[in-house]
This record gives sequence, structure tokens and C-alpha cells, in this order.
Amino acid sequence: MADYQAPVKDMLFCLGELADLNALGQLPGYAEATPDLVEAVLEEAAQFAAGVLAPLNTVGDAEGTRVEDGQVRVPAGFGEAYRQYVENGWAGIVQSPEYGGQGLPHAVGLAVEEMLQSANMAWSLCPLLTQGAVHAIVAHGADAVKSVYLERMIAGEWTGTMNLTEPQAGSDLAAVRTQAAPDGDQFRITGQKIYITFGDHDMAENVIHLVLARLPDAPEGVRGISLFAVPKKLISADGSLGDANAVWPVSVEHKLGIHGSPTCVMSFDGALGQLVGEPNQGLAAMFTMMNHARLGVGLQGVAISERAYQQAVAYARDRVQGPAAGQDGRVSIVHHPDVRRMLMTMRAYIEAMRALATVLAAHLDHAAASEDANARAHHQARADLLTPVVKGWSTEMSQHLTSLGLQVHGGMGYVEETGAAQHFRDARITTIYEGTTGIQANDLVGRKTLRDKGRAYAALLDDMRATLSDLETAGAGMRLLHDSFADAIDALSSAVEWVLTQGTESPEAPGAVSYHLLMMTGVVAGGWQLARSALAAQRRLDGGDDDQQFLQTKLATARFYAQQILPQAQAHARTISYGAEAVMAVPEEAL
Repeated sequence: MADYQAPVKDMLFCLGELADLNALGQLPGYAEATPDLVEAVLEEAAQFAAGVLAPLNTVGDAEGTRVEDGQVRVPAGFGEAYRQYVENGWAGIVQSPEYGGQGLPHAVGLAVEEMLQSANMAWSLCPLLTQGAVHAIVAHGADAVKSVYLERMIAGEWTGTMNLTEPQAGSDLAAVRTQAAPDGDQFRITGQKIYITFGDHDMAENVIHLVLARLPDAPEGVRGISLFAVPKKLISADGSLGDANAVWPVSVEHKLGIHGSPTCVMSFDGALGQLVGEPNQGLAAMFTMMNHARLGVGLQGVAISERAYQQAVAYARDRVQGPAAGQDGRVSIVHHPDVRRMLMTMRAYIEAMRALATVLAAHLDHAAASEDANARAHHQARADLLTPVVKGWSTEMSQHLTSLGLQVHGGMGYVEETGAAQHFRDARITTIYEGTTGIQANDLVGRKTLRDKGRAYAALLDDMRATLSDLETAGAGMRLLHDSFADAIDALSSAVEWVLTQGTESPEAPGAVSYHLLMMTGVVAGGWQLARSALAAQRRLDGGDDDQQFLQTKLATARFYAQQILPQAQAHARTISYGAEAVMAVPEEAL
């Protein structure tokens, strides 16, 4: 069983030292988010993840889901786990007290979410999608819509989904054909949606679908899409549930991984729903939900990598295999330098990814709650810049890190019994759903760099250089981190400048370099957070903190990242400087 206490310590470190939990606690509405309370919440979440969710991970993988009598049946134990999740109050910890939530900062909820995802990624998708649906309704729903749905969804009694994709409309939402016909003060929704995560299940009494559809007089393209809330069961005026609505699961997909999560084909045959937001403004409302989900999926990259890392470390300590340099006799493989390289690579990336996701969540908290308009704008701009990076970089790295975890196991990793293969399979979806890595990269270059004229990047680089200055004044012990980080900042700065000045030299250039800019930003921003972590760890050591092993390991991990990972920034920058020529050189018919 995974050790969820180990990441709790790092989560608390990230919240306290990098996300500045004390500053979050001073924002309006967050006064109860004291260090003691947050630690207690995370400890309880660790116990729930380890004791309830983790044992169901292999069960869900083996059993999968099925449609039976017009309803999806989930694996054994999933429903009981969800009941405990609801009864213990986890569903509403970051939601507004106005609707029954507990109102903790999003950064704290992110740490809880990571443990749930790490314990059982398939199961955790249900609350993840529900939280995103709540977020969209809070931001865009009329009071009449909020009064019907929010309290029950925040309590966890009802769950939520996101219905975008159709057979002919994947990322091209302009091609959506689902129709919405007025019927009194409601609408009749007709069409088919595919790839709907937890589109149906038997864990909660109702499922609320947020559905993109077109009104009869809607203009063509994405400007003609509206968003509707469509319940699985009709809701009476007094809030009680009535008959089944005209929506049902046609089938569930047979997937590479996350077998315990039903990915549904959903049929809407005149199902009654309510408009969420303004007519023909559904895309903006849906992107509120999608951006929430993109951070959640980026966190899945961290979570599944952490689970794979812990299992790899445990196996490496236990597996005796041959001699190692400097050791007598046969030793466990953790003593072999190449195994140690793999484990340290996993550890360093995970800590960098977790830190960056936590800092992003804190920016979202400030953007939502700060009383100063300029501060809100600054934090929102930083969150907008980092969201595609956290989603794209963390999930791409999860492919590498879960693969390394399998490699540490050797042949035992390639058989299903050890569980290492499941982590590898489950991770694969994270670079695809909620916008592929290419979509995240195009967003980063198009909206967040070219359209922004580099302003958000300039502010980010200024903050990185401030940390560089702190490293320089911290003494000789930080020299390695300073020099490596300085080179990485220069490389990122030059790459952004190339995109701004030469990135439109050909129509293909932005798309051709976008992946490398995204991955490079992740590498450098992750290194930035580990540099900040090293400075904080050293301050604690100098102040007499007695948690020597944890803090010394923090310093060692930051040095490993500086030596073994940060130099990738120069390679990405060099690749960006070549533009699109080699990418587009081979004609289509010769591919």
C-alpha cells in the first residue's frame, strides 16, 4: 500500500513555503485555513486515500464498468467509497459556504485531490468533474439554476459531467450538432455525446450533465453554442426527484487504462434542461469548467507519478540482484547507480511538478479572493500562463515517470500482477483528455505569448530573476543552483523573444515550436520552484529546524534537478530557434 504520509509532508512544505499559506489565510473568506487545520485536513485525506480508495484501484482495473438495464454499473466498492467520501465532507471542502461548502483555499483542496487521484485515479474522476461543473454553474448560472443544483452537487448528493465531444466534433467545437429546442422556460436537448467521463453511474442519486448544444436561431461556429444543465432524473419544484429524463448511456468505451471510470456514449432524446449563462455564450461557460479540469488533469500527472515512484522505491529496496560498486556481495537494486538515477529523476520531477501546481492554485485563490483589482489581474494572468504548462508538462512527464517506474521493476513491471503496468496505462490518457498537449502548447504560444505580446512571460521571468538574486546572495552552497538556473532563465528568455520576433515568419512556425516552448517552460518553472524550495530548506536548517533528513533531501533533490534536468532548457531553446522548416519539409504524400 502506498505511503500517503510521505507526500503530505511535501505538500505542507509547498503550501507553507511556496504558496504562502499565511498570505492565503489573510484573504477574505480564508481565515480558517490555519497551518494546524490544513495539516489535520491533509492527514485525514491521507488516511481516506490509503484505507478506502487505494485498495479499490486494482479492483476497478480488473472489473471495469458496464451498461446493464440502461444504467452504468461501476466496480465493486466504488459506490461505498463514494458514500464515505460524501459523509466525511470531502466533496465541499473548497466550495463556497453560501452553498454549503467549507470554503478552504483551492491550493489546499489541490493537495487533497492529489492524494485521491494517486490512490485511485479512475474513481477520482467523478468528484473532479463534479467540482468543475459546480465551478461553471457558480460563475455563469442564473440564481434560479444555482438554487436547483449547487447545494446538492456541493454536498456530493448529485454529481456532474462535461458534455462537449460528438462523433464529428472533437477539439473542433464549431462542428457541434446537438440541438436545444425551447419548451416553456426549459429546453429539449437532442443529440449524441461521446467520451463522457462518469456520464452515468450508480454511486449517486442524480447526475447533472452540462451539455453544449445549439438553439434554433444560433449562428454558425463556436459563437452559436449554448450551455445547458440536463439532469439524469427530473427535478420537481420542491427539489425532489421525479421520473428519468430522456438521457441515457448507450455504451461504455473499452480503454487502455482507467478501467474503473465509465467513459460513456450518451444519447439525449428531447431531454429537459436549463440554460446556463447567456444564449450562444456556452463556450465561455464551458471553458470555466475546462480550465478547472485542466489543472486537475495536470495534477493527475503528479499523482500517478507519485504512486509509481513509491512502488518503484519499495521494489528497489526489496529486490536483491547482483553486486554493486562499493558494496559487498549481492545487494538490493536500490544500490545500483542507474536505478538510483531513475528514482531520483522520478522524485525530482514529481516535487517540481507538485510545487508548480500548488503555486498555480494559490494564484487562482488570490485572483478569486483578493480585494485589490490590480492584484487579482496579476494573479489571473499568471494562472492563465501556467495552466497549459501544468496540464501539458506534468502529464507528458507522467508518461516518462510511470515508464521509469515500470523499468525499475524490470520484467516484473511488464506483468500486470505488480501493478506497475496499470500506472503506466492509466497515465496515458492524461495527455489526451481536456485538451491534448498540442492544444495546450498552441494555447501557450497563441493566446498566452503572441496575443499577450509576451507581457505575462516578462512578469514570470522577472520573478524568476528575483529568485536568482536570492540564490546569489545565499552563499557558496547555492552556487550550483544559481549557475544552472541562470542558464535556464537565459534560454527561456531567448526562446520567448524568438517566438515574439520570428515566430510568425511562416504560418506553421508557432505550431512547430509550441511543444518545445511548453516543455521548456515546465522544466524552467519547475526548476524555479525547486530553487525556492532549496532556499526555504536552507533557511529552516540555519534556524535550527530538527527535520534534518527531509530538509537535506530537499537540497539534494534541487541539486539533482539543476544538474540532470535543467540543462534540457538549452536543447529546447536551440530547437525553437530552427523554426518550422524541418518539421514541414517532407510533403504529406511522402509521410
